[in-house]
Amino acid sequence: MSALPLMFPSQPAPQPVDLTDKYRPRQLADFVGLEKPRKIMAKLAARPYSSSWIFTGASGTGKTTLALALAEAIPAQVQHIASQECTVSRIESVWANCFYLPEPGKRFHVILVDEADTMSKAAQDSLLSKLDGTTPAPDTIWIFTCNQTDRFEPRFLSRNRVIEFSNYGIAREATALLERIWQAETNGAPAPNFARIVKEQNNNIRAALMDLELELMTA
Repeated sequence: MSALPLMFPSQPAPQPVDLTDKYRPRQLADFVGLEKPRKIMAKLAARPYSSSWIFTGASGTGKTTLALALAEAIPAQVQHIASQECTVSRIESVWANCFYLPEPGKRFHVILVDEADTMSKAAQDSLLSKLDGTTPAPDTIWIFTCNQTDRFEPRFLSRNRVIEFSNYGIAREATALLERIWQAETNGAPAPNFARIVKEQNNNIRAALMDLELELMTA
């Protein structure tokens, strides 16, 4: 009777890596590009004060991520209002929470409202007195993100400081970032054309990382 061949367990295949989460900047200094927004938020983190801001720009330019990095730098407790949840009742609830001290180890509250340009006129109206100093919450920073500001009421816009986010002129930095990530995630596998990936994604870092993720899965 012939002996059966020895069977060895195969090595598990490498697990796919969500690059957009793994390499999401956690600190203000880690961002690629965004020089002006980074400088402004670094000054705000060093000396925070109750204020309201609009971060406007295309998707994937780092608006929400920079807001979270600001909160980390202060440090602040984040009250997050997700897209399509910015209703009058939700605003009132979050605003009321900010009259209590933030959780231990935090100095401020940061209220982050994503895709704020989708909120209703009623929601914008409810924010007017909360942003103009009539009934402000103490030690609270409001940050509204949006792709464009043209859907905001003029009175709402007038109560916010507007910062524009752009990927213009960051191709070289973005290409270098993809190269560093590739070297960290592979063992010398042939590299794709990082500059081409960045160019095809119009310097959008998030989209470029997702393309790089596909390249890693076939390396």
